[in-house]
Amino acid sequence: MRAAVVNAFGGGFDIEDIDIAEPTGREVLVDVKASGLCHSDLHFAVNDFGMAPPMVLGHEVSGIVAAVGPDVTEFAVGDHVVGSLVQFCGACLECLSGRTVSCLRPEATLRADDAPPRLSRRGEPILAAMGTAGFAEQALIHENQLVRIDESVPFPEASVLGCGTITGAGAVLNAAGVRAGDTVAVIGLGGVGLNVVSGARLVGAARIIGIDLNDEKLELARAFGATDGVNAGAGDVVARVRELTGGGVDHAFEVIGRKETAEQAIAMLRVGGTASLIGIHGAGGKIEFDANGLLREQKKVNGVYMGSSNIKRDIPLYASLFLQGRLNLSDLIASEIAIDEINDAYDALGSGKIARTVITRF
Repeated sequence: MRAAVVNAFGGGFDIEDIDIAEPTGREVLVDVKASGLCHSDLHFAVNDFGMAPPMVLGHEVSGIVAAVGPDVTEFAVGDHVVGSLVQFCGACLECLSGRTVSCLRPEATLRADDAPPRLSRRGEPILAAMGTAGFAEQALIHENQLVRIDESVPFPEASVLGCGTITGAGAVLNAAGVRAGDTVAVIGLGGVGLNVVSGARLVGAARIIGIDLNDEKLELARAFGATDGVNAGAGDVVARVRELTGGGVDHAFEVIGRKETAEQAIAMLRVGGTASLIGIHGAGGKIEFDANGLLREQKKVNGVYMGSSNIKRDIPLYASLFLQGRLNLSDLIASEIAIDEINDAYDALGSGKIARTVITRF
């Protein structure tokens, strides 16, 4: 099958023919119909976060079940599914408490070290990164990382449910506890940031301030529920947010992964506010804040991973909200491309001018 393989950090994506194994145990073979280009995959393709080349990335996956392993109970051939990088065993204390995103044994979704690899090239193993490896014609995924969805959800929109939506909207609904009437600022209006905006609208936030360097994205954010836009390059962002809200926001979400913007998120909070940090920082990234000021103003800093989501609960919910017209997914999709265009598409994504590009032709 055709796949985009990372053979060296920073070396881009090479389109190659590789082999995929037959499903065993609780594995599901998926014919990939759409695979979103999340910026996180580019981080992993350029930097060493513990996953070594050669590898196939891609974790926003939607498609149709082509075959199932003998122990699969949840899926059948022909099901429409969404994949997610959230790996969970289903049996540890965290999983049994519903906190699958905090699973103590996520490696339970992988093959044993002495088993044949899921992906290979001329007999040599290729890492199926994050258990999804969605930048390929097919993906072999443990059933815990898949969710069945309504067949009426288009595959491009379905793909972003697996990361962009659960991470962004989930940060609002699950992790931060935003309430109706709260004020919200969102720093970074890419795919995840726009989903934060959507989540804030869903819960009834009174004011939703989008912050970005790109005026087109500021305007796009209004289609997701933003009430105000602030260009981060046009002056003191913190002062502007404080001015708009009369003293600061209840919740600030940082979706970029930069020291400066994370510190801005904390600074723009009102007394008792919460800064939720979502964006991935570089290895060893650190932020600084005035500890006494944090105590005096009763501010909270919240690290959020994958929107604190339970994918089996949350992905069907967001799919339903989309079909009801209450959650905007279609405007996230800037373009649909062939897998051969992945390198150019990531260059365009790096410009900061588009939300999500989705591979739909393999």
